Amino acid sequence: MPLRIACAETGGTFWTQGEALKNVLDRDAALAPVTLVAAPGASVETAEALAAGSVELGFMAANWVPRAVRGEAPFKAPVDLRVVAPMNAGPLFFIARAGSSIRTVADLRGKRVVFGPEKSGMTQHARLILGVLQIEATPIHLDFAAGGLALERGDVDAQLQCPIPNRVMTELSERAAIRVLPYAAGQLDRLLAAVPYYRAAVMRKGALRGLDADVAQAGVLNQLVAHARLPDAIVQRGARAIGAAAHELAALNPLFAGLDTLLRERPS
Repeated sequence: MPLRIACAETGGTFWTQGEALKNVLDRDAALAPVTLVAAPGASVETAEALAAGSVELGFMAANWVPRAVRGEAPFKAPVDLRVVAPMNAGPLFFIARAGSSIRTVADLRGKRVVFGPEKSGMTQHARLILGVLQIEATPIHLDFAAGGLALERGDVDAQLQCPIPNRVMTELSERAAIRVLPYAAGQLDRLLAAVPYYRAAVMRKGALRGLDADVAQAGVLNQLVAHARLPDAIVQRGARAIGAAAHELAALNPLFAGLDTLLRERPS
């Protein structure tokens, strides 16, 4: 059956992963043709689209899946989801202009920080991270591209960005001198201990222009999910295709690096 995959905003992390996934799934006549569908509200909008039947699959951050299943706010009713496969576990990271006085995440106190669209998973992450660390900042609700432009212009002080490679972040780092913010001593350990679905991740040296050293960050597991109404045979074919193409997917998009390891992990 034709598959529609919700992939958050066009050009973002989930969208570029969706492009690679489409290449793999389109080879199976039982799954083709695959169509990518923008869901600017990211995980929340994706779960709502799955509930409405307007897509068959979607990318969601792992922290949103149980909330959707339980029908917790902002969801108005439970959404019967199943996890098809893990997609990646990439670092979330705050950025600031390289010339600013903001040197670490601790320096975000009192600053104007782009969290992401108001109902997005990125905004939830920003609130959670800063909340655990007891850092009060002024939230600005813009998508990745608009937020990057606002940072470049100096209209905001910092932005929470999603795992790279993502086109918006790469292009921003080429246009402007950007600093990836490390955590102050003890903050990252505190965050990882407080949030069970975060894991240690690293922004690798050279991944962006101006990133001249590895920077430890918190990473979140992202998953491909379906509504329970999607036939078991389709879910199984999709999962098998992803497993068989794990190394190819990593070659198509570095965000899939380590997918083979994630596929071997026991579900939590």
